[in-house]
Amino acid sequence: METMEKLPTKIITTESPKYKLIAENIVASYDGVVAVKNVTMKFRDRAVTALIGPSGCGKTTFLRCLNRMHELTKNAKIEGRVLLDGEDLYTNKQDPIINRRKIGMVFQKPNPFPTMSIYDNVAAGLKLNGLRNKSVIDDIVEGCLKMVYLWDEVKSDLKKPGMSLSGGQQQRLCIARALAIQPEVLLMDEPASALDPIATQKIEEMINELKKEYTIIIVTHNMQQATRVSDYTGFMYLGDLIEFGETKQIFENPRNETTARYVQGQFG
Repeated sequence: METMEKLPTKIITTESPKYKLIAENIVASYDGVVAVKNVTMKFRDRAVTALIGPSGCGKTTFLRCLNRMHELTKNAKIEGRVLLDGEDLYTNKQDPIINRRKIGMVFQKPNPFPTMSIYDNVAAGLKLNGLRNKSVIDDIVEGCLKMVYLWDEVKSDLKKPGMSLSGGQQQRLCIARALAIQPEVLLMDEPASALDPIATQKIEEMINELKKEYTIIIVTHNMQQATRVSDYTGFMYLGDLIEFGETKQIFENPRNETTARYVQGQFG
């Protein structure tokens, strides 16, 4: 049976295993303008963490730092460390492509590969990583489409273009594509912002199921969505992490006045 290339052996550290991912002292900038200011945040394994805050506060930039996508932007700079199971992803020995496979990302706007079928959209990453066994690919494609509650809707149309699906279906297809390469962490940048209420509900139900197997970090402007899907919430404002804690505490008993004003809808 063919498998994808073996990932590097993880370095065992004394860091508590309850945290899957740790961002330490992250400073991120574009063209010398700082967008994220010395943010430290710890993400628990198999839990959903929401990042909230007004537009332009640094949420998406911080999210892109977690899987080394920020450095792909021209004149972007990052300082600090990101630890996955205690291993620093920003050391010189690290391969950023492998890191992005470990920490998958789903974007705000659905982006299926336009020339590919539904099947090939999910299988693309597998083939790119050297998997050629069709029966294995078939099983993974079916399994991932089932995980995002899309299999029953498309199982008879797998050869149709991915772009032929509705917006909500396209977003779930993109999530299935991210899951196919077996990430350990899944980043979601406002995955339901462009969707109707029914499609949004399906995405939220899927997130609640996926957290049984994955560590999920989601950026959202929707306060109700944050309370429905997340276990922990970080509030960012003007590049700073203002407050971080259990979602219930952040929304019902915030310790910071600015947090309280934001979650109460007084600005944003």
